[in-house]
Amino acid sequence: MTTFGGRLRASFDADGPLCVGIDPHESLLDSWGLPATAAGARDFGLRVVDAARGRVGIVKPQVAFFERFGGDGFHALEDVFAAARDAGLILIADAKRGDIGSTMTGYLDAWLTPGSPLEADALTVSPYLGPESLRAAYATAVRHDKGLFVLAATSNPHADVLQAAQTVDVAAADGQTVAARVAVDIDEVNRSAAFGGGLGAIGVVIGATVNRAALHLDDELLARTPILAPGFGAQGAVPAALGSLFGAVAGNVVASESRSILSAGPDGLAARIDERQALYGGNRDA
Repeated sequence: MTTFGGRLRASFDADGPLCVGIDPHESLLDSWGLPATAAGARDFGLRVVDAARGRVGIVKPQVAFFERFGGDGFHALEDVFAAARDAGLILIADAKRGDIGSTMTGYLDAWLTPGSPLEADALTVSPYLGPESLRAAYATAVRHDKGLFVLAATSNPHADVLQAAQTVDVAAADGQTVAARVAVDIDEVNRSAAFGGGLGAIGVVIGATVNRAALHLDDELLARTPILAPGFGAQGAVPAALGSLFGAVAGNVVASESRSILSAGPDGLAARIDERQALYGGNRDA
């Protein structure tokens, strides 16, 4: 199997940066005429996968909107994952897991192990139990040719209270922002895993509405790093700004959109994906 970074680069080349979120929250289920049940979430997810097939290369189910239905919700999610894999889509499980020791191993077994019912190509994870807490996750992702997207600079309000804080870790450069320290650790992993100068397996989450410069997340630091960027579409970032927002690393960006696409409803979904895709044309050279 090719590396996750290699598959991601091939997807960018073939289908561009757009990633379609699969977020069956209650208001969307209602507007689509679906029940707020596991069966409704399953139907929603399968319809999104069907519309995404052949139009984009990447989808990102939000696990919480399935998990809220308990065991039936996880069964529905398994069906959506299976459909996405069958469609040849890169599948990012947006689960934001983060723990230590055997607990984290359990999460990794669930989401990144080949053959698991919840097997994804990549998983979102949290680093805020300390820089060493994700070492097993990094190793597992590289071993299985999977990917991780580590929360670094998220687009939610007040995230900068933590992510822009200055570190006092004498083992690293004192005075880094927390977000930059996360990115430095990831860059070291991607360098040491010898990905031949291409995209690494370990990525970061950086919101498209975030001021990268204020967080010291410069282009050189992110040169080998995949970037999952929520914030396009309904949150206000526009596709035409991808190049100006991410500069020399714009070609590393997974541009995630959910509500801006899903609000079109089941009948307008395919056309809306095509419309949003067209807006990203040419941004790779911006």
